[in-house]
Amino acid sequence: MFLLDYLDHTIKKIKSQSANALTLLNLSLGSFAILFILRDELKLSLLLIFLAALADRFDGMVARKLNIESELGKQLDSMCDIISFGIAPALLLYQSILFSYGASGAVFAIVYIACGALRLARFNITENNGYFTGLPITAAGCLLTLSYLSVPYLPSYVFMFLTIILSFLMVSTFKLKKV
Repeated sequence: MFLLDYLDHTIKKIKSQSANALTLLNLSLGSFAILFILRDELKLSLLLIFLAALADRFDGMVARKLNIESELGKQLDSMCDIISFGIAPALLLYQSILFSYGASGAVFAIVYIACGALRLARFNITENNGYFTGLPITAAGCLLTLSYLSVPYLPSYVFMFLTIILSFLMVSTFKLKKV
């Protein structure tokens, strides 16, 4: 009897933390992406950012499915998202192309990160009404990351424009239905 109670308690504990574990996987993958960017292994970092997006997609899904959504989970998700979809994509693009613009390239990368942080902060203090206000940072980060593949084919100034456009879309007030 004691063993069954202990097992039941352990399963409930694991279940209650499964979404947070996926969120921390997102953070880990984003952090590894940054470390690989610093080692100039940009293609591997691209893969890690997309794997982080996959983990991010499933953490909310698991939380809703298991009915374990929490304020802690929401805050943790945002903190992890700024790493995986704010800092990592901006650093990837900076390292691959924006650095050639010197301080201006750095400013564009930092503006993108700042707008992503603002977007996440706004999301955390608003009611969940079935709509996103502005472009979600996960979508912006995936688009910025994906643009890395076109670096050899497009003029470098395109990436400055893309970075600033995605930045403004994140902090804009248009409504986007949640999927």
